[in-house]
Amino acid sequence: MCASVKYSSRGPALIPRMKTKHRIYYITLFSVVLLGLIATGMFQFWPHSIESSPEWTLDRRSVHDAPLVKLPVSSPIPERGDLSCRMHTCFDVYRCGYNPKNRIKVYIYPLQRFVDEVGVPISSTGLSREYNDLLSAISDSDFYTDDVTRACLFVPSIDVLNQNSLRIRETAQALAMLPRWDKGMNHLLFNMLPGGPPDYNTALDVPRDRALLAGGGFSTWTYRQGYDVSIPVYSPLSAEVDLPEKQPGPRRYFILSSQTAIHREYRTELERLKEENGEALLLLDKCSNLSQGMASARKRCYKGQVYDYPQILQESSFCVVLRGARLGQATLSDVLQAGCVPVIMADSYILPFSEVLDWKRASVVIPEEKLPEMYTILKSIPHRQVEEMQRQARWFWEAYFRSMKAIGLTTLQIINDRIYPYAARTYEEWNNPPVVKWSSVSNPLFLPLIPPRSPGFTAVVLTYDRVESLFRVITEISKVPSLAKLLVVWNNQNKSPPEESLWPKIAVPLRVVRTKENKLSNRFFPFDEIETEAVLAIDDDIIMLTSDELQFGYEYFNYLYTYKMPGDIKNWVDAHMNCEDIAMNFLVANITGKAPIKVTPRKKFKCPECTAIDGLSLDQTHMVERSECINKFASVFGTMPLKVVEHRADPVLYKDDFPEKLKSFPNIGSL
Repeated sequence: MCASVKYSSRGPALIPRMKTKHRIYYITLFSVVLLGLIATGMFQFWPHSIESSPEWTLDRRSVHDAPLVKLPVSSPIPERGDLSCRMHTCFDVYRCGYNPKNRIKVYIYPLQRFVDEVGVPISSTGLSREYNDLLSAISDSDFYTDDVTRACLFVPSIDVLNQNSLRIRETAQALAMLPRWDKGMNHLLFNMLPGGPPDYNTALDVPRDRALLAGGGFSTWTYRQGYDVSIPVYSPLSAEVDLPEKQPGPRRYFILSSQTAIHREYRTELERLKEENGEALLLLDKCSNLSQGMASARKRCYKGQVYDYPQILQESSFCVVLRGARLGQATLSDVLQAGCVPVIMADSYILPFSEVLDWKRASVVIPEEKLPEMYTILKSIPHRQVEEMQRQARWFWEAYFRSMKAIGLTTLQIINDRIYPYAARTYEEWNNPPVVKWSSVSNPLFLPLIPPRSPGFTAVVLTYDRVESLFRVITEISKVPSLAKLLVVWNNQNKSPPEESLWPKIAVPLRVVRTKENKLSNRFFPFDEIETEAVLAIDDDIIMLTSDELQFGYEYFNYLYTYKMPGDIKNWVDAHMNCEDIAMNFLVANITGKAPIKVTPRKKFKCPECTAIDGLSLDQTHMVERSECINKFASVFGTMPLKVVEHRADPVLYKDDFPEKLKSFPNIGSL
């Protein structure tokens, strides 16, 4: 029932006189309608959509309240996907533009519920908790923007993490309807479970045009190098189970297999390895005799014995990660969390974040055909290397696997590094765990922030009584343009240094310091005469270096060596008259987390004055002690900070056939 009011050119017509009870009824009805219209108008103009809210979260808007969008049968479908896509062909970097923070801006589409013409949703699960966590993490990050015109990258709110829950055709139609789709240009999709029976494709089957894919099961056939991002398959146990970090070292079992749905041939081979190696290998399977109510996903069994999962993974040095129906397995995340070194056997699998992560430091990858040789291969790995891999595996999980937030933001950072390569993270930043600190050692960045008293560097030459060799070293070092001062540390208390008139005449100040005790550590003492920030520490028999090679590289860590070296390392060096160079390398590697940089070629060591009598390195016990000191220093530091590196830094043009005058460092020796 509704009331009508007639209007004429002169205004409203008079309303006939009504009874009081009818008048009250119509006034009440009119008031309700008027309030409804006002409320509707306010709702229309109130900024209630996700698109206009800086905080994208389901806490603000329920999935059930999202607008319903019907997909006509004739809706366009994107192309399947261009395997030739690369960042320079299918991504518009000009959208990203220049910004002082060198950070891409990411826009998340407003949440919508897509259904077909008869009202059936495109997904059987809607928006999963995992995808909501991922979108919320992006919206809380510095990458997020709610201004679509500033966006460099677009992330749909359509959940395609699990292909099993999707209607392929309708999902593709929904993507094509996005207002900024433009054939998928600059769009990013996240998928962890691609493919489906019987073939289980290794990439999302949803047609997606040129969109980037962050996928959890790529093979070398479907992965577009430098365009797609290989991500881990998230393990829900990461959020449910708190596994405290376990110190690296030997474990109860050497190899453990915990997967329950592996191919019969693989299980047969694992059983054979179990027979050959006994208790060193634990082969688990799903439990068939659990009591009512026990969660099977959290249990594993072997011959009737029940083990808690994933806790049992912490009891093994190596944990097997075999391919299943899909290449990507959530087991990898569980294994990393446990600090167990994953033994990955999944041919052609693109490991998660392999664009930036060095998996050789945290895992062992073995071809599937080498499964019978697995035990022998793993036994050949040194114990110390296994401990480093255990430590690295756990750190990979903490930094990149532990949550949907970590996975999402790592993906965006990788894309960010491609777009702003000059501001990209370094290999060390991606792969080196936070540096181990001790209470007695501070990072040199926290030393007093005062400028050096002099530019250039000071050369500190440690000597005992090899005068001729010493003078040759001084003469060569004096040619280095950046040399500010030369300091000779005279370590012989029984013999005086030569008279002043006999020393080489050089252009920089030359000072001689006589020590009270014959200690190798004297070479790293921060003498008052040192006024530069950089110091070159060198022995009196290093006569093969050229001035160009010395100019090319030098560093300063003397203060830390003398006053902040942990434990009794410095006393050990002085007592054994050995390993001071190794101790310095331990110190610098631990503080910086970086490997040394080789800046000179390999040359034959020559010392005309060295004899079997006065040469420390010619003593038969010298090299034996150097091996002992490495073990000693590692135990004091609590880790092995030294890094393996296959790198040499050479100056530009030094080997090229150019005139010498065009080269900054022409006197660098050949390899």
